[in-house]
Amino acid sequence: MNWISSLLGNLNYFTVFFLMTLESTVIPVPSELVVSPAAYHAANGNLNVWLVILFATLGADLGATINYAVAYYVGRPVIYRFANSRLGALCLLNQQKVEKSEKYFYDHGMMATITGRLLPGIRHLISLPAGLAKMNYWKFLLYTTIGAGIWNCILAALGWYLHAIVPESQLNDKLHEYGDYIKYALLALVLVAIVFFVVKHYLKKNNSAR
Repeated sequence: MNWISSLLGNLNYFTVFFLMTLESTVIPVPSELVVSPAAYHAANGNLNVWLVILFATLGADLGATINYAVAYYVGRPVIYRFANSRLGALCLLNQQKVEKSEKYFYDHGMMATITGRLLPGIRHLISLPAGLAKMNYWKFLLYTTIGAGIWNCILAALGWYLHAIVPESQLNDKLHEYGDYIKYALLALVLVAIVFFVVKHYLKKNNSAR
Protein backbone atom coordinates (compact mmCIF):
# COMPACT_ATOMS: atom_id res chain seq x y z
CA MET A 1 0.00 0.00 0.00
CA ASN A 2 2.02 2.95 -1.33
CA TRP A 3 -0.22 5.57 0.27
CA ILE A 4 0.48 4.10 3.72
CA SER A 5 4.21 4.19 2.99
CA SER A 6 3.79 7.83 1.96
CA LEU A 7 2.06 8.66 5.25
CA LEU A 8 4.73 6.82 7.22
CA GLY A 9 7.28 9.04 5.54
CA ASN A 10 5.41 12.21 6.55
CA LEU A 11 4.56 11.76 10.21
CA ASN A 12 2.72 14.50 12.06
CA TYR A 13 -0.05 14.44 14.68
CA PHE A 14 -2.78 13.85 12.09
CA THR A 15 -0.97 11.03 10.30
CA VAL A 16 -0.11 9.40 13.63
CA PHE A 17 -3.81 9.56 14.61
CA PHE A 18 -4.98 8.29 11.23
CA LEU A 19 -2.46 5.45 10.92
CA MET A 20 -3.11 4.27 14.48
CA THR A 21 -6.84 4.31 13.75
CA LEU A 22 -6.16 1.99 10.81
CA GLU A 23 -3.82 -0.16 12.91
CA SER A 24 -6.58 -0.76 15.46
CA THR A 25 -9.04 -1.93 12.81
CA VAL A 26 -7.96 -4.68 10.41
CA ILE A 27 -5.59 -2.69 8.17
CA PRO A 28 -2.03 -4.05 8.56
CA VAL A 29 -0.20 -0.93 9.73
CA PRO A 30 2.65 -1.78 12.17
CA SER A 31 2.35 0.60 15.13
CA GLU A 32 6.08 0.40 15.85
CA LEU A 33 6.69 2.07 12.47
CA VAL A 34 4.33 4.91 13.43
CA VAL A 35 4.81 5.82 17.08
CA SER A 36 8.54 5.13 17.44
CA PRO A 37 9.59 7.19 14.39
CA ALA A 38 7.23 9.99 15.49
CA ALA A 39 8.87 9.96 18.93
CA TYR A 40 12.27 9.95 17.18
CA HIS A 41 11.23 13.17 15.40
CA ALA A 42 9.96 14.53 18.71
CA ALA A 43 13.44 14.05 20.16
CA ASN A 44 14.63 16.24 17.25
CA GLY A 45 12.22 18.92 18.42
CA ASN A 46 9.91 18.57 15.42
CA LEU A 47 7.00 17.15 17.46
CA ASN A 48 5.95 16.92 21.10
CA VAL A 49 6.34 13.34 22.36
CA TRP A 50 3.38 13.60 24.75
CA LEU A 51 1.13 14.75 21.92
CA VAL A 52 2.43 11.87 19.80
CA ILE A 53 1.35 9.43 22.54
CA LEU A 54 -1.98 11.23 22.96
CA PHE A 55 -2.88 11.21 19.27
CA ALA A 56 -1.67 7.63 18.85
CA THR A 57 -3.88 6.54 21.75
CA LEU A 58 -6.89 8.48 20.47
CA GLY A 59 -6.40 6.86 17.07
CA ALA A 60 -6.21 3.42 18.69
CA ASP A 61 -9.43 4.18 20.59
CA LEU A 62 -11.24 5.17 17.40
CA GLY A 63 -10.05 2.13 15.46
CA ALA A 64 -10.93 -0.20 18.33
CA THR A 65 -14.37 1.44 18.60
CA ILE A 66 -14.98 0.76 14.90
CA ASN A 67 -14.12 -2.93 15.38
CA TYR A 68 -16.22 -3.10 18.55
CA ALA A 69 -19.26 -1.51 16.85
CA VAL A 70 -19.02 -3.75 13.78
CA ALA A 71 -18.80 -6.90 15.94
CA TYR A 72 -21.55 -5.66 18.27
CA TYR A 73 -24.05 -5.02 15.50
CA VAL A 74 -23.24 -7.51 12.71
CA GLY A 75 -22.28 -10.56 14.79
CA ARG A 76 -19.96 -13.51 14.45
CA PRO A 77 -21.10 -15.01 11.08
CA VAL A 78 -20.39 -11.79 9.19
CA ILE A 79 -17.04 -11.29 10.98
CA TYR A 80 -15.97 -14.82 10.06
CA ARG A 81 -17.18 -14.41 6.47
CA PHE A 82 -15.06 -11.26 6.11
CA ALA A 83 -12.04 -12.93 7.75
CA ASN A 84 -12.24 -15.77 5.22
CA SER A 85 -12.74 -13.47 2.23
CA ARG A 86 -10.15 -12.25 -0.26
CA LEU A 87 -10.33 -8.77 1.29
CA GLY A 88 -9.74 -10.29 4.71
CA ALA A 89 -6.66 -12.06 3.35
CA LEU A 90 -5.37 -8.73 1.98
CA CYS A 91 -5.70 -7.40 5.54
CA LEU A 92 -3.66 -10.41 6.77
CA LEU A 93 -6.78 -11.67 8.51
CA ASN A 94 -8.29 -15.15 8.78
CA GLN A 95 -10.81 -16.99 10.91
CA GLN A 96 -8.09 -18.61 13.02
CA LYS A 97 -6.79 -15.21 14.12
CA VAL A 98 -10.29 -14.06 15.09
CA GLU A 99 -10.89 -17.30 16.99
CA LYS A 100 -7.55 -16.85 18.78
CA SER A 101 -8.53 -13.36 19.92
CA GLU A 102 -11.95 -14.65 21.04
CA LYS A 103 -10.35 -17.44 23.07
CA TYR A 104 -7.97 -14.97 24.72
CA PHE A 105 -10.88 -12.66 25.57
CA TYR A 106 -13.06 -15.39 27.04
CA ASP A 107 -10.15 -16.97 28.95
CA HIS A 108 -9.13 -13.69 30.60
CA GLY A 109 -12.36 -11.71 30.72
CA MET A 110 -12.45 -7.92 30.59
CA MET A 111 -8.80 -7.77 31.63
CA ALA A 112 -8.02 -9.12 28.15
CA THR A 113 -9.00 -5.73 26.71
CA ILE A 114 -6.00 -4.22 28.51
CA THR A 115 -3.45 -7.00 28.20
CA GLY A 116 -4.56 -7.97 24.69
CA ARG A 117 -3.49 -4.53 23.45
CA LEU A 118 0.09 -5.52 24.30
CA LEU A 119 0.17 -8.83 22.43
CA PRO A 120 1.22 -9.14 18.76
CA GLY A 121 -1.38 -10.88 16.62
CA ILE A 122 -4.15 -10.08 19.10
CA ARG A 123 -3.67 -6.35 19.67
CA HIS A 124 -5.79 -5.06 16.81
CA LEU A 125 -8.41 -7.85 17.04
CA ILE A 126 -9.20 -7.92 20.76
CA SER A 127 -12.00 -5.38 20.26
CA LEU A 128 -13.91 -7.85 18.08
CA PRO A 129 -14.70 -10.38 20.86
CA ALA A 130 -15.47 -7.46 23.19
CA GLY A 131 -18.14 -6.33 20.73
CA LEU A 132 -19.40 -9.88 20.18
CA ALA A 133 -19.73 -10.31 23.96
CA LYS A 134 -21.66 -7.01 24.21
CA MET A 135 -19.16 -5.70 26.74
CA ASN A 136 -20.14 -2.33 28.27
CA TYR A 137 -18.74 0.25 25.84
CA TRP A 138 -17.41 2.69 28.45
CA LYS A 139 -15.53 -0.08 30.27
CA PHE A 140 -14.24 -1.26 26.92
CA LEU A 141 -13.06 2.25 26.04
CA LEU A 142 -11.38 2.73 29.42
CA TYR A 143 -9.50 -0.57 29.24
CA THR A 144 -8.58 0.01 25.59
CA THR A 145 -7.20 3.45 26.45
CA ILE A 146 -5.09 2.01 29.27
CA GLY A 147 -3.72 -0.83 27.15
CA ALA A 148 -3.10 1.33 24.07
CA GLY A 149 -1.59 4.07 26.22
CA ILE A 150 0.91 1.64 27.78
CA TRP A 151 1.86 0.25 24.37
CA ASN A 152 2.28 3.72 22.85
CA CYS A 153 4.42 4.86 25.79
CA ILE A 154 6.71 1.86 25.25
CA LEU A 155 7.01 2.59 21.53
CA ALA A 156 7.58 6.29 22.14
CA ALA A 157 10.28 5.55 24.72
CA LEU A 158 12.01 3.28 22.20
CA GLY A 159 11.93 5.95 19.49
CA TRP A 160 13.24 8.60 21.90
CA TYR A 161 16.04 6.26 23.03
CA LEU A 162 17.05 5.33 19.47
CA HIS A 163 17.39 9.01 18.59
CA ALA A 164 20.43 9.14 20.85
CA ILE A 165 22.21 6.15 19.31
CA VAL A 166 21.30 5.74 15.62
CA PRO A 167 20.93 8.03 12.58
CA GLU A 168 17.48 8.19 11.03
CA SER A 169 18.62 6.15 8.01
CA GLN A 170 19.11 3.15 10.33
CA LEU A 171 15.96 3.67 12.39
CA ASN A 172 13.71 1.07 10.72
CA ASP A 173 16.42 -1.59 10.86
CA LYS A 174 16.93 -0.94 14.56
CA LEU A 175 13.17 -1.06 15.20
CA HIS A 176 13.02 -4.52 13.61
CA GLU A 177 16.08 -5.56 15.62
CA TYR A 178 14.52 -4.43 18.90
CA GLY A 179 11.12 -5.87 17.96
CA ASP A 180 11.75 -9.32 19.44
CA TYR A 181 13.05 -7.85 22.71
CA ILE A 182 9.89 -5.75 22.98
CA LYS A 183 7.68 -8.80 22.36
CA TYR A 184 9.42 -10.83 25.07
CA ALA A 185 9.20 -7.95 27.53
CA LEU A 186 5.50 -7.45 26.77
CA LEU A 187 4.74 -11.15 27.15
CA ALA A 188 6.41 -11.05 30.56
CA LEU A 189 4.42 -7.92 31.47
CA VAL A 190 1.15 -9.52 30.38
CA LEU A 191 1.97 -12.67 32.37
CA VAL A 192 2.62 -10.59 35.49
CA ALA A 193 -0.65 -8.70 34.96
CA ILE A 194 -2.61 -11.96 34.55
CA VAL A 195 -1.09 -13.43 37.71
CA PHE A 196 -1.87 -10.21 39.60
CA PHE A 197 -5.52 -10.18 38.57
CA VAL A 198 -5.96 -13.91 39.23
CA VAL A 199 -4.49 -13.59 42.72
CA LYS A 200 -6.59 -10.49 43.37
CA HIS A 201 -9.76 -12.30 42.27
CA TYR A 202 -8.87 -15.33 44.41
CA LEU A 203 -8.27 -13.20 47.51
CA LYS A 204 -11.49 -11.27 46.94
CA LYS A 205 -13.43 -14.52 46.56
CA ASN A 206 -11.94 -15.92 49.77
CA ASN A 207 -12.75 -12.76 51.70
CA SER A 208 -16.34 -12.85 50.44
CA ALA A 209 -16.70 -16.48 51.54
CA ARG A 210 -15.79 -15.67 55.15
